Amino acid sequence: MFDVEKVRGEFPALHVDDGGYPRLYLDAPGGTQVCRRAIARMVEHMESGTANAGGAFATAIATDRLTREAHAAVATFLGGQLGEVAFGPNMTSLTLALSRALSARWREGDEIVLTRLDHDANVAPWLLVAKDRGLTVRWIDLDPDSGRLRLDTLGEVLSERTRLVAVGHASNALGTINDVAAIAAAAKDANPQALVYVDAVQSVPHMAVDVTTLGCDLLVASPYKFFGPHQGVMWGREALLEELTAYKLRPSPASPPAVKWETGTPSFEGQAGTLGAIEHIEAFGGIGTLAAYETRLGQRLLDGLLSVPGLWLWGPQTMQERVPTFAFTLNGIDPRVIAQKLAAENIFIWSGSFYAVEVIERLGLSNSGGLARVGVCHYNTIEEVDRAVAAIERIAKEG
Repeated sequence: MFDVEKVRGEFPALHVDDGGYPRLYLDAPGGTQVCRRAIARMVEHMESGTANAGGAFATAIATDRLTREAHAAVATFLGGQLGEVAFGPNMTSLTLALSRALSARWREGDEIVLTRLDHDANVAPWLLVAKDRGLTVRWIDLDPDSGRLRLDTLGEVLSERTRLVAVGHASNALGTINDVAAIAAAAKDANPQALVYVDAVQSVPHMAVDVTTLGCDLLVASPYKFFGPHQGVMWGREALLEELTAYKLRPSPASPPAVKWETGTPSFEGQAGTLGAIEHIEAFGGIGTLAAYETRLGQRLLDGLLSVPGLWLWGPQTMQERVPTFAFTLNGIDPRVIAQKLAAENIFIWSGSFYAVEVIERLGLSNSGGLARVGVCHYNTIEEVDRAVAAIERIAKEG
C-alpha cells in the first residue's frame, strides 16, 4: 500500500492553509511543491558555507563534492553516465544554447522536424535557428480528436536532409505520452546522422525515463517539475557534446563534456536541491512506485471529469499512453473563469495555453481562452480528487 499521508508529511507547503481553508494543489504540470529533502539539501549547503568551484579551501572542496554528487544522481536517474549531464537555469535556456551550437553545423536547405504537440520551449528555439540558417521546417501533425501525434505521417516529414527531430516525451497540455523510441528509430532510418532532441519535462515526474531506451541524442528536464527547485538539467551523448562548441567565456578549464554548457557560476544550491528531490523519489520506492499510485489517482480523476455534464476532455480518454495531466473545456465557459471559481474554493489549477502554442492553435482554441488544466502527482489524495470534481460539477451546473 502506498502511504500517501507519509508522503504528504514530506511537503511543508501541503500543510499551509488560507484563513482555515486547506489548499488543494492540482497545478503540478506547471510546477510541483518542493519536498523536505530538497529544502534540507539547499539549506545545508547555504548554512554550512558556500563558495565557487575549484578552490583549494574547505567550502570550495565541499561545493565540488556536492556538484559531483548532483551530476551523478541526475545521470543515474535518466539512465546516462557521469559527464553527460549539465545543469542550467531552466530547460528553455539550455535548449536555446544547444540550438545555437547545433545549428552552426547546419546549412541552408537542411531540414528540422517539430511537432504540433510540443511546449514552445521545444519549438521556438528551433524556429529561430531555422530563420537564421535558412532551414526547412517540417511538422508532425496532431490529431485533435485523439490528442496524439500523427506518426503515420513520419515517412512524409523525414528525409535524408533531416538534421534534427525535436519532440516532447509527454505533452504539458494534454498529457499524451509520445512514442519517442519509434520517432527516433524512424529519424535514424531516414538519416543516420539526424539528431533527436527530447523535452522530458512532463514525463520525468511520472514515469521512468531511460535515454538509452528512448534512442535520443539529447534530453532536457526540469527539477521543479519533480519536487525540486527551479533548475534545468540536460543529458547528452558524450561524443556529441564533446564535438560541439559551447557559447561561453574563456578560458574553459578541463571538465566533462557536458559541464561546458554550464555558463557562468551555476546555482550550487539548486544542484543540491535537485539531489534532494531525487533522494526523495528513491526513498519512496522509486519513480515506478510513485507512477503506480498516480495511475490509480489519475483514473479516479479521469472518470470524474468524464462524468461532468458539458465537459469536453481533450487528449487520450484513458490512462494508457498518458501522464495524469488533464485539459478540458466546459460549457463554453472561459477557462480563466473556471480557474478563478476553483481558486475561490482554494483549488489551484492553470488555464490558458501553458506555452503549448501549437497545441492550442491546432485545437482551434486560440480565441476562446485555451484550456483548463488539472494535474495530480504522488502527494495528492483520492479525497482531493473527489473534492475537485465536485467543484467542477458545480461550475458546470451554474453555467
